[in-house]
Amino acid sequence: QVLLVESGGGLVQAGGSLRLSCAASGRTFSNYAMGWFRQAPGKEREFVARINWSGVATDYADSVKGRFTIFRDNANNMVYLQMNSLKSEDTAVYYCAAARSRLAYDFAYWGQGTQVIVSS
Repeated sequence: QVLLVESGGGLVQAGGSLRLSCAASGRTFSNYAMGWFRQAPGKEREFVARINWSGVATDYADSVKGRFTIFRDNANNMVYLQMNSLKSEDTAVYYCAAARSRLAYDFAYWGQGTQVIVSS
C-alpha cells in the first residue's frame, strides 16, 4: 500500500516562502512520477506541479511557474515543493500524489494534505 505523508504547511505572509515535503512508502519510490495538487476553499482540486521518476522532467501550472519548484530525493523517498513569492491566491490545502503506473502521470495515490495560508 502506497502511503504519502505531507508536511511543511503553515501561515506565511505574502511574498514569503515555504517548503512542503512528502514522505512516500510502500513501494519502490524511484520508479514513479510524483506530483503536487492543491484545493482552495470552494474550488476544485487543481494541478500544481509534477516530476518524473528520475527528477529530470518537471511541469508546472502557469499560475506557479517561476515561483514554485518541485524536486525529489529518491534515496530518501521524498518529494518537495519549494514555494517562493507566495500570493494570497496560493492559499489552499496542498496534496502530494503518486502515479499508479511506471512512466506515466496517472496519479492515483494521495496524501492527507497540508494547509497553506498566505496572508496579504
